[in-house]
Amino acid sequence: MIIKSLIDGVNNFLWGKNILVVMLIGAAIVSTVASRFMQFRLFGTIMSVLTKKEKDKNGISSLETFFLGTACRVGAGNIAGVVAAITVGGPGSLFWMWIVALFGAATSFIEATLAVLYRDKIGKDKYIGGTPWILKNRLKLGKIGVVYAIASILCYVGVTQVMANSITESVASAYSIDQKLVAVILTLIVAAIIFGKGKKDAIIDTLNKIVPFMATLYLGVVIFVIVTNFSQIPKMLLNIFEMAFGAKEIFGGGIGIVVMQGVRRGLFSNEAGSGNSNYAAAVVDVEEPAKQGMVQCLGVFVDTLVVCSATAFVILLAGAEKVSGVNGMVLRGAELSGMALFQESLKVHIGWIGIPFTVVVIFFFSLSTILAVAYYGKNALNFISEKVFANIVYQISIILMVYIGGIQQNFFVWSLADFGLGIMTVINIAFLSPLIGEALNELKKYELVLKKEKEINRAEKMRG
Repeated sequence: MIIKSLIDGVNNFLWGKNILVVMLIGAAIVSTVASRFMQFRLFGTIMSVLTKKEKDKNGISSLETFFLGTACRVGAGNIAGVVAAITVGGPGSLFWMWIVALFGAATSFIEATLAVLYRDKIGKDKYIGGTPWILKNRLKLGKIGVVYAIASILCYVGVTQVMANSITESVASAYSIDQKLVAVILTLIVAAIIFGKGKKDAIIDTLNKIVPFMATLYLGVVIFVIVTNFSQIPKMLLNIFEMAFGAKEIFGGGIGIVVMQGVRRGLFSNEAGSGNSNYAAAVVDVEEPAKQGMVQCLGVFVDTLVVCSATAFVILLAGAEKVSGVNGMVLRGAELSGMALFQESLKVHIGWIGIPFTVVVIFFFSLSTILAVAYYGKNALNFISEKVFANIVYQISIILMVYIGGIQQNFFVWSLADFGLGIMTVINIAFLSPLIGEALNELKKYELVLKKEKEINRAEKMRG
């Protein structure tokens, strides 16, 4: 009871009082201004980073770390969280999610660049790192790094439970299958992947297949929805902007709800500022830290501007009156919420197949997140103890949590995830913010590299 009260107290302070929101927004604005709006100024370069061919290496590539980071960012929350934001704050919340992503991308660039700069090398072409390593190697604060690593593990254990429950509940409710049976099957799948073998890493090899597939599947349906409702797009976009700045919201006092719902959901979805993606950023086999910073920066764009927007468009283009009996597009007070609202919206667009499609999407979104946090947690534990036995215990704990979460939802474990993420975010922002200048120096170096490459390519074209 004492531990539960302590965790609830910290969560109420950090999340309930919006302390984390203020810290994350502050970090995003400072990072954006200090980098001279790099996410806008270098947008073309950022987009080309993943398509640029890298030298053949045995280590983990930029594309693979992008899939790893995306797997952790994109989960069931990209559906349930967006639905919650729109239901409570209305369509205008989406606009503020966009703003958060656009500014938060700079935060992600800063922290990922630092993660590569201060990582450790293990073996010939393997690396390990993250916020704990930055604290140890740059700031000589190894003990604070241990606290961050412990908070990471607590967060990931909780996230695993939540994601597992999302899968089993969606399958069990859609097809009237025993939830325990679904939990057993899911547990076996996760165990087979975690303890499996791969060319580089079993989890990364699996995510290399899952992430492109789930993104193509989800966005393919959303594109279909947009094309078949193309005439409604202007009306929908106008409604989003009106609800974000509308007079009704301002004079009615609702503007605060609209902004905060969008800001909070955006921040919690793309994870910029928490240091989560640093575990993915640090393992890349590249020489330029700023390049990997751009990869994770792009991950923020994909998470919010693409995936979260896709979810919102499915709901808004369905029309609230068709889904829940509410006139107009204002979804506050709608009769349906959460996954039920999303499923019903999909049914409006693609008929009965909307429900099985939702089940498939939730399965892949949640499974990819479980695998990503299993990988992150393994690295976090490695910072605390390099003993193989400790890592095996952690992996078994993740597998057990998949089964436990699959059987029933435990709200204490959910609170544990919020607690861990909250502590991670406070430490990450407080200690990494003074190091922004070092990340920006790496950006300047990489811009010079890009400039030389352009000059060489131009000279080769002229000779050809």
